[in-house]
Amino acid sequence: MEKTGHGKHNPDQRETGPGAASAWGRRETALDKWVEVQLFIETAERGSISRAAEALGLSTSAAGRHLANLEQRLGARLVERNTRRLFLTEVGDEFYRRCRNIASEMQEAEALVSSALLSPAGTLRITGSVSFCTQIIAPLLPEFTARHPKLDVAITAANRYFDLIESGIDLAIRTREHESDSGLVIRRLAETRRILAASPEYLERHGVPKTLEDLAGHRFLIYTLANNPHELTFSKGSETHTVKITGLLESNEGQVICSAGLNGLGIVIQPVYIIHDDVVAGRLVPVIDDWDLPRLKVNIAYPNRKYVPSKVRAFIDFLVGHFDAMEYERRWTQRWP
Repeated sequence: MEKTGHGKHNPDQRETGPGAASAWGRRETALDKWVEVQLFIETAERGSISRAAEALGLSTSAAGRHLANLEQRLGARLVERNTRRLFLTEVGDEFYRRCRNIASEMQEAEALVSSALLSPAGTLRITGSVSFCTQIIAPLLPEFTARHPKLDVAITAANRYFDLIESGIDLAIRTREHESDSGLVIRRLAETRRILAASPEYLERHGVPKTLEDLAGHRFLIYTLANNPHELTFSKGSETHTVKITGLLESNEGQVICSAGLNGLGIVIQPVYIIHDDVVAGRLVPVIDDWDLPRLKVNIAYPNRKYVPSKVRAFIDFLVGHFDAMEYERRWTQRWP
């Protein structure tokens, strides 16, 4: 057996002497704290301590002890359990969101000095409207995840705008008339017209409106989250006219409006990107298309950081390339015969 000489350091030997035990204990405590946080994040996202333990290579009993130690150290109940499910307390939900952001920052820091720069990894968190996520993003995921097999994707589909940093979201797709200066980086994707359209059955029963004045006798299906949903401001050249409307049906979800329109209930006012395929197939017919409503801009928004995570950069490049190849702006801003 090789011996070490006096004064030489043995890398496999722990420190000895005064203060060594406490130093070692501090290292163990710091490590345990990080394991506790990782376990809590996995438990919150997987909804199960056993599945979280499996993901981290721990036994279920060890995972339970780590979670109990975390709650004891914080002096707060983070997780509630019953016979059917596990759920976060109010304070647990807030702690989870903050911990998730810290873990995301750690992943980003590691990516800067690892092969993740070339091979994006981790979870990409995206948000957008229900319609955009359903019609545009979801169909692209098989190709995108095949290109980046180390990436998982989490989509929050909602017709509202989140605080991206507070919510731990990597990027958002926003569709609006004007983008406010929110401290985010904004990348333009396309522009889309908004048009009036109705099913052939509705137009056969109620007639086809030819002028703005004709709209007064028609039924409307109103998307309540639009700007001034009960007023339509039309423009043609230098002319501008505002028409007040009331809804036979009102909803905060575009899919509900479109479904009702396809079934002949009334006239929809929707962005072309949502109803383009229905118009091409003849299921919806544009009306008064010689007048324009304010157009919407489709943008990518993401937090302004010195280093853009490789997973975010990969998805932005992929989505921009897809939009260019499909010529979406040309399709979505054309007039219909």
